Amino acid sequence: MTDATPHHTHDETAGQARDIAEVPAVELINTVAIHLLSAAAVKLGLGEGPEAAEEIDLDEARKLINALAGLVTAAAPEIGSIHAAPLRDGLRSVQLAFREASTIPDAPGKGPGEKFTGPVN
Repeated sequence: MTDATPHHTHDETAGQARDIAEVPAVELINTVAIHLLSAAAVKLGLGEGPEAAEEIDLDEARKLINALAGLVTAAAPEIGSIHAAPLRDGLRSVQLAFREASTIPDAPGKGPGEKFTGPVN
C-alpha cells in the first residue's frame, strides 16, 4: 500500500516558511479575503460561463460569506481603511446577491455575515 501523503523535505518546508515570512500581513489578509469572496460569488452563480448556474450552492455560499465577514471585520482595524473598504464593498455585494438568490429570505440581521456586519439591505 502506498502513502498518498505528500512528503516534504526539511529544506522545502523551511523554504516555504521563509517565502511566507516575506509576505506582508496585509497582502496575506487581502489574498485570503479575495479567495473567499471569489468562491462565494461562484457558489452564488455569479461565475463566468454557461455553467455558472450549475455552481449555485447557497449552503456553501453562506459558509464562505460568514468566514469572509469575520475576516474582514476582524482585520479592518489592522489593515486600514484603504485596504478594508474594497473588501467591505465586495462582502456587501455577495451578501446582497445571497439575499436575491435565496428563495427563503433570512430575517434582517440573520443573513450570512450579518452577525459581524449588521443587517444588509
